[in-house]
Amino acid sequence: METRIALIAIIVEDTESVGRLNGLLHEYGAYIIGRMGIPYRGRSVNIISVAIDAPQDIINALSGKIGSLSGIQVKTVYANPGRKKEQRG
Repeated sequence: METRIALIAIIVEDTESVGRLNGLLHEYGAYIIGRMGIPYRGRSVNIISVAIDAPQDIINALSGKIGSLSGIQVKTVYANPGRKKEQRG
């Protein structure tokens, strides 16, 4: 199955949902390339970016489940699907 590379941007405003968020990220961990979390204490939010390489439906499912959590906002950005690695030589 063809996969896509995407970046999922997450803003956590309600820390009560962090446990469920981490559970989802663990559940989809096989597809996650890496993640970075930044606590922004000055605004009482956490900013998380998740790089993922997965089939489109998996990315959509994860983003949708994250977006349904209380106090969490999510946006997903995709790499161009047709982009091929340049060959040198």
